[in-house]
Amino acid sequence: MKIAVVGATGMVGRTMLQVLEERSIQAELIPVASERTRGSEILWNGMSIAVQGVEEAVDARPDYALFSAGGALSEQWAPRFAEVGCTVIDNSSAWRMDPQVPLVVPEVNGSIVKPEDLLIANPNCSTIQLVMVLEPLRKAFGMGKVLVSTYQSVTGTGQKAVAQMEAERAGLAIDQVYPHPIDRNLIPHCDVFLENGFTKEEMKLTRETVKILGDPGVLVSATAVRVPVTGGHSESVYVELQSDFTLEQVHAVLASMSGVKVYDHPEQAEYPMPLLVQGQDEVWVGRIRRDLHHPRGLHLFIAADNLRKGAATNAVQILEYCLRQRAS
Repeated sequence: MKIAVVGATGMVGRTMLQVLEERSIQAELIPVASERTRGSEILWNGMSIAVQGVEEAVDARPDYALFSAGGALSEQWAPRFAEVGCTVIDNSSAWRMDPQVPLVVPEVNGSIVKPEDLLIANPNCSTIQLVMVLEPLRKAFGMGKVLVSTYQSVTGTGQKAVAQMEAERAGLAIDQVYPHPIDRNLIPHCDVFLENGFTKEEMKLTRETVKILGDPGVLVSATAVRVPVTGGHSESVYVELQSDFTLEQVHAVLASMSGVKVYDHPEQAEYPMPLLVQGQDEVWVGRIRRDLHHPRGLHLFIAADNLRKGAATNAVQILEYCLRQRAS
């Protein structure tokens, strides 16, 4: 079996390589990156492997390709890989809302993937951790309004954003990725603003959540904020459920969800935080409490490693689902 990782030298691409190795995926690896890094070597499974160009990778006819190299490249090259029979799992936003392309979080809706699907979309990092918590609650109690405020790590923007923050902390001048300093600051501006006043990132949360859950009655509105953290996105979430609940029931429902860790002992200062979830594949949830005013309102705080479950791990889990389908 051949697996191409397109964008192998980026933050998500490197994490994909790490997760593939950790989960003992046995394959011939084809690392793919820009012409600038073509020919350089990466270490994977104890082997030194040369980085290839994207055209070379297509010619190698891989069985699977994990893409994390931006929407423009995915739009151009994902169909080319699919044409040679390669199943593409794409981490960009290019294909997520295409009605013909499944948008997949395996624990939530993995069953929609069919053997004939040659293009599968990996959701936005903030969406993945949100639906992991919403879906078990929706199934147990029904769901209406969802209000989300995100606290998103600079790693979600990439290596240049991390470099900007580190340079600011060191008092050095550097080209800015963000329109304002990020160190010792919060920027309520993730992606571009749209005509409705929301950003593209905020609308991803709204639209992708509905597509993954398959429930247009889940009404998501979001405010996305960039924070000076290297690793781990957090979300403050308010949901209005459709049937009565006890907090004990909520804890039990969430604890039964594969991939979710309930960490909720505020009296002992134990609650999800970015520092705790770095390097973890689980989505952590805590600060679980009833709303003060709405009888079926519920507040939660969620944190997850945006480079792992928010991107690389979810993509590799989709790959594993496809491999199990092929083997059955």
